Formats: sequence, C-alpha cells, structure tokens
Amino acid sequence: MLAPFCLWEEFFLELPALQAPEACTTLAALTQSSSGAKMGGKFRRGRFLMRYEFLVETYETERVKVVSVWSEFRDEDLPVRPRADDRRGRSVREQMVHQCVSEDLWFRTMLGIEVGAPPLPAQETRLEFIKRYAEDSGKRLQELRGKQESWFEDETKFFDVARSRAWVLTRRLTHTSHHRGQQMAMLRMLGRDLHSNYGPTADTGGLMQNHAPTIYAYDGLETLLKGEARGGAKAALPGATGKAVTERPNPG
Repeated sequence: MLAPFCLWEEFFLELPALQAPEACTTLAALTQSSSGAKMGGKFRRGRFLMRYEFLVETYETERVKVVSVWSEFRDEDLPVRPRADDRRGRSVREQMVHQCVSEDLWFRTMLGIEVGAPPLPAQETRLEFIKRYAEDSGKRLQELRGKQESWFEDETKFFDVARSRAWVLTRRLTHTSHHRGQQMAMLRMLGRDLHSNYGPTADTGGLMQNHAPTIYAYDGLETLLKGEARGGAKAALPGATGKAVTERPNPG
C-alpha cells in the first residue's frame, strides 16, 4: 500500500528544491506502506515530520539562544557572581560549564546520545565555550532528527524514575531556558545591552504592545560564530527611544 495521496502531492511540490539523494530516499519512503503513519503524515524540507518534530525544532532554536546570550558577555565577565562574596550564586563561567556538562550528561545517560567529545573546551574562554557547545549541540540535533516517534515515546531513566524520552527532552529544554534567564539577569547587572532572545527587549525598543521590534544579535549560528571570531559584529540596537520598557514604568 502506497502513502496517502496528500503526501505524494507535497513531495512533488518540493521535488525541484531537493537534491538527488534526498529525492531518492523520500521516494523510497513513500512507497513503503507504513511511511505515512510512522512519520506523522506531514512532509517538509525533503523529509516526513513526525509527531515530536516540535521538540526537535525547539532544541534547534534553543541551542542558538544559548550561544547568543553567551555572545553578549565579555571574557572579563566570566568570574563574576551575582554577589561577589556569595559563592552560592554561580559565576558566568560556572553557568557555561554547567550548561555544557549537564546537557552532555542528560543526553548520554537519559537519551543515549553521545557526541564523542569532551563537554568542555580546552581553554575556558567565552568564544571557546560558544564553539564547543555549538559543535556538540549540533551533533545532538542531527541525532534527534533521525529518531522515530517510538524512540520519543519509549521510557528511559530520569534519575530515579521512569519517563518517556519526549518528557525528558522537554525537561531538558526548560532546564536550559531557566539557566539562560539567570544569565540574562546577570547581563543586566553588568550593565550590558540585550538583543532579543525570544522577543523585544528594552534595547530593541521596549514592549511588544508598543510594536518594539525583535532584533537578534545575529541572523543565524554560522553568522554568530564568524562574527564573534572577528571580535563581534552584532546587529545595532535602537534603544527604547523614550518609550516604556516595562508594564510598570513608574516607581512605587
């Protein structure tokens, strides 16, 4: 039994943009009786989309958000803590170490994805942390893109309890965003400008309801890596231009 007609239609619409190997692989999948059901019944960019594609796409964008925030720091910021005399608060360097080490641990031990590289850079500078995490998270992304729905639904060990891999990956994403928020607060404490990470910031124009734009530091990961290697080439920021930057702009 062939795949449903709608999938064939989507395939031929995208055929002109596909490379020959992608076209051959997809054509073979379409002729398999289980392909449409297994892969979720949607087709984009030369491949079928499965039910948990949103998790893969979220990881793809979240990894860029991590290094984008790191790019806003300076090397002299790495030893800084929220309070200099209180070691309970992680320094900027310790936040970067934690992101690299904990993500490596979760993916290896809970999701069975190994990148075959040490999680930390040989030199713990801002740029080397960015390069190390970008490379390792890119390998994890490629592994996730090749997983079937059943892989996401199968149970794995989450510390001392059993959870599905989809559940674990969701928790990993929220864990990362939690620490990224802490680092963005640190940037404000250091008096740094902030480009967009999800939406507008005080430096991109203020509040969304005032039609402030979203301005990312770079238009993609490769641009970020090249720009930071040259000393920085971030997008210009307009500032709030006199508009309110919070919903409670007046003190008291």
